[in-house]
Amino acid sequence: MILEITSPMWNEIFNGIFQTLYMTLVSAFIAYLIGIPIGILLNITAPNGIRQNKVVYSILGTIVNILRSIPFILLAIFITPLTRFIVGTSIGSTAMIIPLSLSAAPFVGRMIESSLNEVDNGKIEAAKAMGSSDKTIIFKVLLGEAKPSLIVGAAIAVATILGYTAMAGFIAGGGLGDIALRYGFYRYQTDVMFVALVILVILVQILQETGMFVAKKIDKRIK
Repeated sequence: MILEITSPMWNEIFNGIFQTLYMTLVSAFIAYLIGIPIGILLNITAPNGIRQNKVVYSILGTIVNILRSIPFILLAIFITPLTRFIVGTSIGSTAMIIPLSLSAAPFVGRMIESSLNEVDNGKIEAAKAMGSSDKTIIFKVLLGEAKPSLIVGAAIAVATILGYTAMAGFIAGGGLGDIALRYGFYRYQTDVMFVALVILVILVQILQETGMFVAKKIDKRIK
C-alpha cells in the first residue's frame, strides 16, 4: 500500500508533517501564554485559594467552561473575520493558529488549575507563616511544586492541539489532516490516508512519552 505512494506525494506528506508541527507548537505556545494566567487566577481565587474571591472565580470559571464546550471547527468558522483581520487570510496553517490557540487556551487554563490544586496545602501554609508574598507563593511554591504535573499536562495539551490540527483540514487548514481529507477521502487514495493517520498517531505518542519522561526526571518524589 505504502509503496504505491509516489515521490511527489511523499514530498507533500513531509510538508504536511512540518505544517502540523508548526501549527501545533506555535498554537500551544500562545495557548499557554493565555492559559497560565487563567489557571493561576482560577486557583488563587478558588474557595481554598490564597486570594479567595467567589465572584471572580465563578465568572471566570463559567467563561472557561463555555469556551471549552465550543467545538473547534465551529469556533474556527465563527472567528473567521478575526483570523482574517490578524493574519490576512482565513485558510492555511498560519491562519489556523488563531482558532487553535483560542480553542486550546481554556483547556490549558483548567489543566494549570488542576496541577496547582495538587500542591500540598501544608507547603502553602508554611510559606504564608514565613511571611512570603503572594507572588512568591505563586511562582516558588505553586508553580515550583507542580512542575512535574504541569509538564505532563503540557504533553496532553500539545497532543490535544495536534488532534485539532487534523480537524483543521476540513476548513483548508493544511497539515496532515488536510492531506488525508483531500487525497484519502475525496480521491479515494486510502494509502495516503493510512500513512497520514499512522504519522499522526506516532507524533502524538512521541509528544506524550517525551512529556512523561521529562516529568519523571524532574519529579523530586521519584528517587
